[in-house]
Amino acid sequence: MERTKRKSSVYNDCVPYGGRVPNFKEKEGMKLKKEQFDVTGMTCSACSARIEKSVSKLPGIKEVSVNLLKNSMVASYDESILDTSGIIQAVEKAGYGAIPKTLAQSGSKPAVAAGKPEISTAQKDHKQMKQRLLLSAFLLGMENAMSFAFTQFLLLIPVVFVNFKYYKMGFKTLLHGSPNMDSLIAIGSSAAIIYGIYAIYKIGIGFGHGDMETVHSFMMDLYFESAGMILTLITLGKTLEARAKGKTSDAITKLMNLAPKTAVVERNGQEITIPVEEVQAGETLIVKAGEAVPVDGVVVEGASSVDESALTGESIPVEKHIGDKVIGATLNKSGYFKM
Repeated sequence: MERTKRKSSVYNDCVPYGGRVPNFKEKEGMKLKKEQFDVTGMTCSACSARIEKSVSKLPGIKEVSVNLLKNSMVASYDESILDTSGIIQAVEKAGYGAIPKTLAQSGSKPAVAAGKPEISTAQKDHKQMKQRLLLSAFLLGMENAMSFAFTQFLLLIPVVFVNFKYYKMGFKTLLHGSPNMDSLIAIGSSAAIIYGIYAIYKIGIGFGHGDMETVHSFMMDLYFESAGMILTLITLGKTLEARAKGKTSDAITKLMNLAPKTAVVERNGQEITIPVEEVQAGETLIVKAGEAVPVDGVVVEGASSVDESALTGESIPVEKHIGDKVIGATLNKSGYFKM
């Protein structure tokens, strides 16, 4: 019983604040202040989490909570260690903005009328987005159909100019009676451009006669973007094709450069060095150690190890004996043979 009382007494002596266990950040004499902020720039939960993480790292912060729906933040902190400006700087460093609620309500703004509800930051964002939507819809209305169509046409002109080769070659081959892929591109894109120009004239005529039904109909029949997309996608495909061809050509060129330019031929009992182009079928060639096999053939005398990694990818030399085939441009690693 006495031991239990001592334990309880020690516990009460160690626990201040009326028996409440203090937070690990709370200290004797600390001045806690709870302040609310309006936060700007948040768009998703990742934004609120980033702000909470940035502010919670500050010294003196006891608790921080960010509300995405209300675009607000509540922070409890020790005034003797941290101030409002430090919290605002942390939020701005994270890429967002913060304004103390007291400053947002007062300051240069007029006092809120009695009985009039306060406009939240979320409501302000909604109002701004609504204005942007109405402005965008206004610019795309039928009253601006002519500007809309003419802007598309102006944007298409540089694309046509850059890819004019398709029209030049396409119509040229078409007139000669041998159309190709360029002819198909030229005809398809030209049809879209010509009809688009026709639609512009019809829109203008519709405005002149007050026929808004015609204006709306031809506004939906503009195909300038189709012509630009045809030219752009075909150019993209040809670019990838040219890139692949270039890599293949380089690989073939490097492979051909591996082939020797000369060959040692045995004629009338003598070894003669001649260009590879002059080697004839049925002649006996001599390949020594360290030399490249000049042409394809069959081993008729001797034995050797031939490195065929340049052609087959096999890193280990292949043993060659009488009757085995050898490939031109491979390397004779050791030994001596006739082919």
